[in-house]
Amino acid sequence: MVKPATKWLRGLLRAGKAQQRTASKLAKVLFGPVPAKPTPKPKPRGKTAAKARPTPRARPASDALPALAPFATPLSPPRVRKRTAPPPGKWLAAHYAPLPELGQLPGRRLPYFLYLPEKAPSAAMRSRGRPLLVMLHGCEQSATQFAEGTRMNRLAERKGYAVLYPQQSLRSHARRCWKWYDKLTQDGGGDVRLIVGAIEQVAARYAIDRARIYICGISAGAGMAHIVALNHPQLFAALGLHSGPVFGAGHNLIGALGVMQHGAAARADAAIDEVLARQPAFPRLPTILLQGLADKVVRPINQTQLVRQSVRVNRLPVDTVVTAQRLPGGAAGGRNPAHAYGLHDYQVDKQVLLRVAQVEHLEHAWSGGDASLPFNDKAKPDASKMLLDFFASHRRR
Repeated sequence: MVKPATKWLRGLLRAGKAQQRTASKLAKVLFGPVPAKPTPKPKPRGKTAAKARPTPRARPASDALPALAPFATPLSPPRVRKRTAPPPGKWLAAHYAPLPELGQLPGRRLPYFLYLPEKAPSAAMRSRGRPLLVMLHGCEQSATQFAEGTRMNRLAERKGYAVLYPQQSLRSHARRCWKWYDKLTQDGGGDVRLIVGAIEQVAARYAIDRARIYICGISAGAGMAHIVALNHPQLFAALGLHSGPVFGAGHNLIGALGVMQHGAAARADAAIDEVLARQPAFPRLPTILLQGLADKVVRPINQTQLVRQSVRVNRLPVDTVVTAQRLPGGAAGGRNPAHAYGLHDYQVDKQVLLRVAQVEHLEHAWSGGDASLPFNDKAKPDASKMLLDFFASHRRR
């Protein structure tokens, strides 16, 4: 019995070391400092400079890739981009800076970008204003990269939406990650106030329909979008989360990594109960959840627990009608690749309050995005279209 036990123990130790290496690697790229650029060596002077000049060599393609963060892992090295004409609307850059309190220095500013369609508004939009979509990027992304990768502005141009892209500053996080795991942020502080301030600023400056403001994001951006919506539910008509972590857990480095890999079953219900205790009159919050079933960064267990949280926060009755369907994928290698996906709709009074999309073979990337940019998968379903289709049927009453 000694040999089998020894063999089992060695195997257990090897598995533990492998998990430790994985956690250390994720922690380093998510929370570690940005690697410093090497100091260039001084060039030799005089006649020796010509002799010392090295023959240029081709740089490996892998050297050109950015450092990866666990919230935004590309499926493969991005292809050479084919430049396409930008949408015809206005692309504006601005920032939100809250007024300092009496006797205090000015606080941190939040930069953001805003897309305003060129297309003339419909009659309803002329009287009520345009709908506004708030998009929160993931780690290792800028607002402009997120806009280009999701192609959301092109859809917004056709549908008449204004689109707001808040951008996390490098001073706040070296990898541009929204701090979804921070307890103060989860309770409505930190970046939540800045994002809400930017929304209010845009809604005051432009003709925005206050009953049709939506918020969504991917990964860390999804985690932050969820937090903003839970703390300010009256502001939003609906919520969209793509590959996001479950709400209310983490609170430190090890905890955040644990949530990404295993969810937070012990906190999923309690976190929502705390929100409802602070806001007894919490309104219904229609939600769409998208998740890749091959995602190894924010694993699908998170979506399972997000479903529980949405059912709980919306107080869905036991007899809620749930419809299910599976949509087939396209042929591998075809011109229009598509992953098969399952769709579950939770309906109350003939209105879909929760839509759950589970995309087969999709890793940690935006479904149907521009694959020439990192963190996007070109194969359908088109997440951007799914989000706008869902949002179109909801408005805040």
